[in-house]
Formats: sequence, C-alpha cells, structure tokens
Amino acid sequence: MRILLVGAGGVGTAFARIAARRQFADLVVADYDPARAQHAAAAKDGYRAVRLDARDEQATAALLREYSCDVLMNATDPRFVMPLFRAALAAGTHYLDMAMSLSRPHPDEPHAKTGVKLGDEQFERAQEWERSGRLALVGIGVEPGLSDVFARYAADTLFREIRNVGVRDGANLAVAGHDFAPTFSIWTTIEECLNPPVIWEDGRGWYTTPPFSEPETFTFPAGIGPVECVNVEHEEVLLIPRWVRAKRVTFKYGLGAEFIGVLQTLHKLGLDRTDPVSAGGVSVSPRDVVAACLPDPATLGAKMTGLTCAGTWITGTGTDGAPREVYLHHVVDNAWSMAEYGSQAVVWQTAVNPVVALELIDSGAWSGAGVLGPEALPPGPFLDLLTDYGSPWACEEHPPSGQH
Repeated sequence: MRILLVGAGGVGTAFARIAARRQFADLVVADYDPARAQHAAAAKDGYRAVRLDARDEQATAALLREYSCDVLMNATDPRFVMPLFRAALAAGTHYLDMAMSLSRPHPDEPHAKTGVKLGDEQFERAQEWERSGRLALVGIGVEPGLSDVFARYAADTLFREIRNVGVRDGANLAVAGHDFAPTFSIWTTIEECLNPPVIWEDGRGWYTTPPFSEPETFTFPAGIGPVECVNVEHEEVLLIPRWVRAKRVTFKYGLGAEFIGVLQTLHKLGLDRTDPVSAGGVSVSPRDVVAACLPDPATLGAKMTGLTCAGTWITGTGTDGAPREVYLHHVVDNAWSMAEYGSQAVVWQTAVNPVVALELIDSGAWSGAGVLGPEALPPGPFLDLLTDYGSPWACEEHPPSGQH
C-alpha cells in the first residue's frame, strides 16, 4: 500500500517510524517544511520526502496521482482537513485523518445549542464518497479512534444495553525544565478545549455546555491515579452515537487546574484567535504566535516522564443481564516509546492507531465506502492487531455504581 503521509510533525514522524516496521506500508512523506519531511522519511530506506502546502487541493491531488498512492493519511492539524479530504476524493484514493473538520459555535446560544459540529462538512459529502467506492475513515487516532473502537467492542461483546459511554483521558506526564509545555499540538488543544463541549443524550440529541463543565474525579489505571476531568469538545461524541446505541455520550479530559487557567488566560487576552491581526506591520494569527513561543511537542520526549492513558468508560447492562461497568483503556509509558521508537508517548499513542487501521484496510479485514468512523467497522481485528504491534489494551472492571 502506497501512502501519502501529509504532515511530518510529532505524530507524522511517529507514524513513519511505526509503519517502517510493517511490511505493507510504502510512504511518501509530505510537509510544508522539506526538512521535516526528510526527517520523518528517514525512518526507512525507500521512503520519499516532498514539499507540499496542505491548503493546495490541486497540488495534493496531483501528488497522489504522480506517486500512484492508494490513500492519503492526514497528520496535519484540523485547519487542513477539508482541502486534504477533497483532494483525496478528487484523486480517487482512500483518506484517513485523526481529527475532523472544524466546528463553529451556535451564533446565539453557544453554550446550549450546537452550530456546525465537528465533522459536519465531511459527512455532508458522504454520498460522493459512497459513489466513488472509496473510504474516508475519519477520526482514527487514539481519541478519537481507539476510544471509538472500544465503544463498538463493548456494544458487540460486553453489554446487552449501554447507558453511558464516557471517553476519559488522563496522564501523569511531567516535562522537566518547562513550567508550561503541552505534549500535543497547542493549536489543536486550544481548539478543542475552548470551544463549547458537546454532549449527546438519547431523546435530546447533541447539545453544548460551557467549556470545562461537569468536573469529576476519575481514577486512571497503571498508577496514574485520580485526575480531575472536565468536558471538552471532541469527535467521539459526534461519532459514537451514529453507530453505537447508548443513553449518553461524553468526553472528558484530565487537564488540571493550572492548564485550564492558562487556556482561560489565553482566551481572555484574545490569544486563542485564529484570524490574523496586524503587529508592527506584520499580519499574524495570535494562536500561531502562541504555538511558536512554546516548545515543539515532538522534541519533548527526552525531558518527559510518566504515562498517558486513553480509554472509554462504559456502564449499562451486561450480556448476563446484570449491571456492568468497565474501563477499556490503552496506556503508554514515555520511557518505553522513547526507547523503542524515539517518539514521546502522546504522539506515539496517537500515531499507532492509523497504522493499524491501514494494515487492516490493506489486508481486507476492514473495508467500506463513504465517510465512516472507526466504530462503523469490526473492532476485533483492530484490537488483535494493536496487541500484535506490542502495545496491548486492557479492560478494567469497576463496581457497577453508575459513576467512578
């Protein structure tokens, strides 16, 4: 399978390093910065590096045709989802991403009603993808991605009826020498944390709340322990209800009071804005300035310690008719991912899942046409292959209390 990998940041580079160990993958690595593309392509002899502006649909489609690519793997931030999504459709290739098209808040009631939801622009073109016979597999990172696979696995094998699906993300990562150093793209972090979070409820549908609402303490496994989690806008809430029946779906992130405070300050100062402002005769996006002032997450691995955990907490009625509560999860130790792949834990955990998905597509174990989320496809082959990659998942049983 020939893959055009667009984006050679931390996640894209980790993707290349993981794919280099699998026989199925042949990569063409594209980035706006040729040096970054070359760095990622160095993961394996034979990988090629090219320069590409991800905003240029025609250039992207031409590159897909020039190299006879089977699929476009989008490892950029969400700003570039739609041009890359359209380019793959125009070129007649499959398409995968790890974050979906951007949302826009409701103009009058942003903290109660949805406006344009995450992924809406992509699902609007689902029929075109169906007619093309090609697959646009959206949201196939770790969250969204593996978390969605967990939800489908629980529905298929563990539960007769699901009450709550709650994606919960927490970590005990520390970065030496930095007071504030996000371990993932700050552009994406600001986008998902400061937008109104979305919740889905049976009979009500999707609705929104203020940022950082409904705080709860969730105890994460592997010694991470209790972490306060809050509602954050995330794709799982928009994807899971389309294919998995549940009474309520939420996403909560263990951010911590200090991290939330920094994000709120950025918002108060207008530094989360994406529209350009004039500064000293130069037009620049405030959010891009913030990103430029912070360390590149891809470079933090050697200074990081600790573990990161992504998972899906599910309550309901088990297959035996009794109440059941489980937390399906995946933990990555930064020391392990750095020693094995030279990539820090958060970007490695994100990148491994699309590599697994592409191997399943290449083998025919996963197939389809249209715009699909991970929970639309059989979970068993995915979870088995993830374990084969040396990164097993786990299922933790909780007392069926209805909350954790």
